[in-house]
Amino acid sequence: MLSSSSRLLRVLSLLQARRHWAGAELAERLGVHPRTLRRDIDRLRELGYPIHASSGVAGGYAFRAGQALPPLLLDDEEAQAVAIALQTAAAGTVSGVEEGSLRALVKLEQVMPARLRRRIDALRSAILPLESLRPTVDAGVLASLALACRDQLRLAFAYRDSRGQGTARSVEPQGLVHTGSRWYLVAWDMARVDWRTFRLDRIDGAPTLGGHFAPRAGPEGGDLRAYVSRSIGVSAYNEQARVVLHQPLEAMARRIPPTVARLEAWDGGRCVMHSGAHHLESLAYWLLALDVEFEVLEPPTLTALLQKANARVARALARSGGGEGGPAAGA
Repeated sequence: MLSSSSRLLRVLSLLQARRHWAGAELAERLGVHPRTLRRDIDRLRELGYPIHASSGVAGGYAFRAGQALPPLLLDDEEAQAVAIALQTAAAGTVSGVEEGSLRALVKLEQVMPARLRRRIDALRSAILPLESLRPTVDAGVLASLALACRDQLRLAFAYRDSRGQGTARSVEPQGLVHTGSRWYLVAWDMARVDWRTFRLDRIDGAPTLGGHFAPRAGPEGGDLRAYVSRSIGVSAYNEQARVVLHQPLEAMARRIPPTVARLEAWDGGRCVMHSGAHHLESLAYWLLALDVEFEVLEPPTLTALLQKANARVARALARSGGGEGGPAAGA
């Protein structure tokens, strides 16, 4: 039988692990009489924990939001995950949370058992992040956008496109996607009557929240990650290309991420790559560095650029004695 204090901690842990507990089920899990459970719940309420009780067939207990954040109970794996997340957030792509992340990490480590502190210390000493040159996102803006997505509130904000041109946008937000280096908002653009992807670091100032809107089916069947991958991998660029790669789809999918290009099966041993670029010159040299046999389907200008590159390489080889007519050929 658990002591009273240990049982209170156990009740808290169970209530935080699940949204709702039936009273009888929770009492059985704790091995106590329902009257004892009710006394424990009353004691936790006196300590400031916002626990809601409901009666009837579906009655039971649930943790609810209160006036202040109560202490949370974490198991070893949860505490380790939170510590790593806080350490990453202190040097991540969301600005304005660095100091808060460090303070929370210090508080967490102070109450950690020695075995967990040793793990976190080992991770901190082994993981050395490079200074990031990636754009950061304001934490307040991120929170406002997340709130609008959750509560289905229209948004208005100033936005800069890839050429730096500013526009005023009014959207119905669907969700946020993080690629590991940038944050994107997927939303229905009311002026353009279509789905759009917005980079959060290009939103100027704080977004304005509007009224509620009726939800609509999202793009790509609701798979926002797939939609963002396609948007930033191909259609976001001025120049578009289709290239047959002489390797199976499975092999190239391991080398080319979906944020870089979209791949489709061509036949058993080849696949088609749909790729975009602001300048086809960069795509031409990237294809040469890919070290895979290929053929360009479109555009013709990419083929012309590759021919120019081929001629330049041939001249360089000839000058260095590696081609026909060079010094090595007459030796």
